[in-house]
Amino acid sequence: MNYHSRGFRGLAAALALSACASFPAVTLAQTTSKTDQWIHVRVENKEDKGETVRVNVPIDMAVKVLPAIHKDCLQDGKVRIDNAHMNDVDVRAILDAVRTAKDGEYVTVQSNENDVRVAKNAGYLYIHVTDKEHRAKAAKHTQDKEDATKPGPARESRVEIKVPMKVVDALFSAGKDELDIVAALHALSSSGDTELVSVKDDQNTVRVWIDSKNVSD
Repeated sequence: MNYHSRGFRGLAAALALSACASFPAVTLAQTTSKTDQWIHVRVENKEDKGETVRVNVPIDMAVKVLPAIHKDCLQDGKVRIDNAHMNDVDVRAILDAVRTAKDGEYVTVQSNENDVRVAKNAGYLYIHVTDKEHRAKAAKHTQDKEDATKPGPARESRVEIKVPMKVVDALFSAGKDELDIVAALHALSSSGDTELVSVKDDQNTVRVWIDSKNVSD
């Protein structure tokens, strides 16, 4: 995998982190009304004895709880990024360039290892990453283990992220090397129903979205 692809996957990870950072709040009572926006997370394990985990958190509760959490890189509602230049890619500079540019397809990478797409349209930032290297390794492992003469199953890891640009602006409003999760949640609460993150591979399926329902699908 080349360093450009690793950089964009790092960018995808940073944005996914912003969507999921309110998970610790799930341990508290959920007292908001059904008309408020909720963050939903669903994780499905595809293994033989797999399980499905559902997390439903009202955004306004997460906004109140996060500043009270002081754990590792999460402090006062902000996430510290120790390595601002992830894999030789300046994430902040890329996002600022995308934020101020016109709508369009900014990055398209197609290779034997990865497919990467970064675009902006109608106020949303889109990041799609397909890891073909995962598929190749899985196929090779199956061939080595079972029968080298048979082709392995087609497996790949896909990450799809859709984030309102106003959320990106809020996320990076804290200053250098920090992500302001609380500010991003405030912006997210006014964005309406939105599918934020989808991750699919041969072991797990992860979905993160927001709507006004207090239960997940």
